[in-house]
Amino acid sequence: MSTMLPDLRPIMLADINAARARIAGTVLRTPLVRLDLGAGLPDIWLKLENLQPTNSYKIRGAANAVALLSDADRARGVWTISAGNAGQGVAYAARQAGVPCTVLAIDNAPATKLNRMRALGATLVMVPFDTALQAMAAHAYAGMDGTFIHPFDNHDFIAGHATIGLEILEDAPDTQAVIAGIGGGGLVVGIGSALKAINPAIQVFTAEPETAAPTALSFAEGGPREFAAFQPSFIDGAGGRHVFPRMWDRMRGVVDGGMVVTLDQTRAALRLMAEKARIVSEGAGALSLAAALTGKAGKGPIVAIVSGGNIDLAKFVELIG
Repeated sequence: MSTMLPDLRPIMLADINAARARIAGTVLRTPLVRLDLGAGLPDIWLKLENLQPTNSYKIRGAANAVALLSDADRARGVWTISAGNAGQGVAYAARQAGVPCTVLAIDNAPATKLNRMRALGATLVMVPFDTALQAMAAHAYAGMDGTFIHPFDNHDFIAGHATIGLEILEDAPDTQAVIAGIGGGGLVVGIGSALKAINPAIQVFTAEPETAAPTALSFAEGGPREFAAFQPSFIDGAGGRHVFPRMWDRMRGVVDGGMVVTLDQTRAALRLMAEKARIVSEGAGALSLAAALTGKAGKGPIVAIVSGGNIDLAKFVELIG
């Protein structure tokens, strides 16, 4: 099944400011807290998107996209594709608006995330990972009714995520670099669009695990690439097999490069946040801190986006133990 894909257009500052006003009653302005690491280490600040109502930044884009639906589209309902966080965001925003929601859910997603999507009122249609990837690329899936809200390749979704960038610069105007974990790319494209519009000198980096790092490979080789050595890990919300060409086009000009961290570095970042700041993060949310600690983004101030905290507590304890 194929469909006409929407044209790509830049995320403008006017789009971001409008999104901010639109979602103000649904999302939190999350805190930006300094991680006190002592002398000689980078000056790192944590943007705590794990504190959102769905414990993930995805609610920002979802709330903006749902708010922009016409009355006719609301009546038809919405659907998205997700391993958990995007589905929770869309389900939450849809429930707030009284709109039916269906999620094409990846069947090996963590049970914690699947259960939370159901608890928010979403109807789940379970599919294998490769089927979900095909649906993401096509922006379509046979049998799905309603308005499709793409989990990352959606202008309104990305504009909602971009509001994080506005908050960062208001709270820490001397920021030198921002790092965000990347799955599809909507988060970093949004943040990069906001930051570059206000201060082009700020560097924006992606962070991926060594087992699933197509974005860093794409930056190294100058175009969207497939990561042949992909292996699944506890970092289920970031990394992947390849970079979608449309998202590569979106990243150019607003993202400066990609970083890769080991699984051990990510575990150490999870533990450090828990010990120093009593923060519970999922694996994907710790990638940015792990990358910042390498020193590759400079001495700072560096803002590391803690993108989500949706993790089974038993798994969290296992990882930091």
